[in-house]
Amino acid sequence: MQLDQALEAILTQAREAGVPDFADLPPPAARGVYRQILAANDVRPAAVAVSDEIAAGTSGSVPVRIYRPRQGASAGVIVYYHGGGYVLGDLDGYDSVCRQLCADSQATIVSVDYRLAPEHPFPAAVDDAWTALEWAAAHAGMLAGERAPIAVAGDSAGAVLATVVCLLARDRHGPAIVYQGLVYPAAGAGHFGESDSRRRYADGPTLTMRTVDFFNRCYFGSTQPPASELAAPLLADDCSRLPPALLQVATHDPLRDEALAYGARLRQAGNDVMVVEYHGLAHGFISMGGTVPAARLAQLQLAQALHTALRHHQAG
Repeated sequence: MQLDQALEAILTQAREAGVPDFADLPPPAARGVYRQILAANDVRPAAVAVSDEIAAGTSGSVPVRIYRPRQGASAGVIVYYHGGGYVLGDLDGYDSVCRQLCADSQATIVSVDYRLAPEHPFPAAVDDAWTALEWAAAHAGMLAGERAPIAVAGDSAGAVLATVVCLLARDRHGPAIVYQGLVYPAAGAGHFGESDSRRRYADGPTLTMRTVDFFNRCYFGSTQPPASELAAPLLADDCSRLPPALLQVATHDPLRDEALAYGARLRQAGNDVMVVEYHGLAHGFISMGGTVPAARLAQLQLAQALHTALRHHQAG
């Protein structure tokens, strides 16, 4: 399966510009490069209302950025966890992604600035993800109106955090989550083993296995993460009674097969799951809507699925 032509053109430009593999950079430098990549490839920022808050919880606090639709009532709250291997990404880097998701979904977005590794190793990101979810649930009325439903979404490492808070919310009897939008989650971490996608796309075209190992060393302290569902949702003993999900994956992604395996686990456990594979795209497409038309369609599909789920629960 060939790469999307628009994506291939971007990757050619990146190679000619000498964009390095994140694994070859110290984390602070890698974060700067990642921010530049996000800014260059995303959609033009949408006109939405934006404010910064501190989500305070019983076990700490985490910065969040709130995006509200400028026109019409909010469909509900979407807690969004950014990607970046638990090492890269922040509120500013994902500002355009979240602005566009807000405009497309007509929902209030809570973008979570969870702590990054290696300064804050596992399970710091999980703790912050949970704190932000609890805060959003406690403030849902302020964020999106009385009885506002809550969904979660994220990409890559952020998609893992979205899956983990769904597992925790089920086991801890709340907060109620009505939907999960999972974009190419690293669902197996280092426990999935060899797969066709890991072999075929070990060297990219976007994410490389060298970078995956780099992220794992930073966050988990080893290329072999702990055998915990908080690190690898595929290891969960029980995947039943979880929110309906949209799972978006890219063909040209070393993490494709473990993401598909998690989708199969969800379906086998009786959950409502829609799996969409984008055959011409690669890992990272959710932030490429401004330059890759197929990625823009993926953004719209994610937003529509979340909007429909939130409106359904509002009506109910």
